[in-house]
This record gives sequence, C-alpha cells and structure tokens, in this order.
Amino acid sequence: MTRRATVAAISAVTLLLLGCSAGARTADRPAPAPTTADATTTTTTTATELLRSGTEFVDRTSFRSDVDIAGQLTTLTHTDNVNKRADSTIAAFGRVTEIRMIDNEVYLKTELDLPGAGREWMKLDPARVPSDFALSFAPGRNDPGGSARLINAIVSACADGPHITGTIDLTRVGAGNGITVRPGPDGFPDSARRTAFSAMLDADGRLVGFSIAAADGMPSATLRYSDFGAPVDVVRPQGAVAAPDALYPQLGLSG
Repeated sequence: MTRRATVAAISAVTLLLLGCSAGARTADRPAPAPTTADATTTTTTTATELLRSGTEFVDRTSFRSDVDIAGQLTTLTHTDNVNKRADSTIAAFGRVTEIRMIDNEVYLKTELDLPGAGREWMKLDPARVPSDFALSFAPGRNDPGGSARLINAIVSACADGPHITGTIDLTRVGAGNGITVRPGPDGFPDSARRTAFSAMLDADGRLVGFSIAAADGMPSATLRYSDFGAPVDVVRPQGAVAAPDALYPQLGLSG
C-alpha cells in the first residue's frame, strides 16, 4: 500500500479490511481518459468486446476467482450464482477473514480486531449491510473479481489471439467487488490514467487472467478465474451468533 494510492482487492469483506486505509479525495472528479485514434478505437472495441464476452460465465456457471495485490492482500472466492452459494477467504495484514453466503444468508468470521465484535462466526442482517459491502448474487453485482469495472476503464487495447494487452485508466475503476483503486491524500499520479494491463482468454473464450502492472508508486494487481463448473458446497457454520450492532458501521469503504 502506498501514500499516493491504495489498491484494494474487494471481495465482500475486503471492503471492511480497507475501512481504515487512505480515504478517497472527493473534491475533484477525475479527468476523462485520453482519446485514441480511429484505428486504435476499432482495435480497442474488438478487444473489449472479447473481454466482456469472456465474463458471461459469471451468470451461467460456478467458478473460482483469485485476487492478489502486490502479494500483500489476497482473496480466494468460490461462487455459484445460479444456486446462490459462495465462500471467500481474504488474507491481509497477517489476518484472515472468511465469508459464507447461502441464499440470502451471510456469515462472517474475522481475525481482525473490530471494536464491539468477536472472532466467532457471525450472521449478518442483509438489510443492515452497507451497499458498498457488495454481498449479492444479483446480476451486475455478483462477480467477486469485479471484471466489468476493469473492462469499462480500458483506454486502449489490442487482441492477439487469446492475449489482450493495452492501457487502463485506474481513476475510472471505482469501488466494488474485486480490484478497487482508491486515491490517497495526494490523489492519483498522472500515469494512473494510462497504466499497462494484460489479459488472457482460455480456449473457450473465457477470461482467465487480468493483470495490472505496478508503476509510479501504484502496486501491481492480478485477477484470475478458474474451476469453471466445479461444485460449490457451502456449509452453514455451527453456533453462529447475530452480528452485533457495532459491526455494521465498520463494513464498507465508509467504515
């Protein structure tokens, strides 16, 4: 994590993990991404459409997603949006947090020292979970990798078979599931608007990798998808207690 910018892997509770990190500067809206020449625009359009098509599996089958931020923060999530099952393990700051989702039930256990909350399994009230905590099986909010936001922030791209390379505007990635980029007190470095990325599609056209290069104080970030169609069996934790009132204000980016 840097003073200039904080990059976070956000898979549900990772939002909680970063509640005390550098806050976003909200006084100014980020400048628009640089425009590209007509030939590049055509190439970029084709490449981004391949990426969008490559994420259609999110609503159709089960999958595993892994996020790694400079080797310091990692998430591993198994998701089955069709049958509404998911589990996630987040490791950061030497502590582990686990989440289990079954239909509309959400369970959480964390090793973090959260005021007013213990370290046993807790059952959350979905109606009290902040919107930016992003726990959902609903289309458009059900990808723990956050691939749509990454694709929408692409400035330029070129596809060479299953390999796609180009630049991404990190100021446009925003917050949500998966990789989230937040400016520090000094805002974003200028280079953040054109940061190199690479992506990979498998033989079936599915997105299996998306990597953002480290540059100018910004850490590297990687997203991987795998285990398509594998069963996702999630067990309700025994003895889970109702989450205390003190927990909910600590969830989400505003926590």
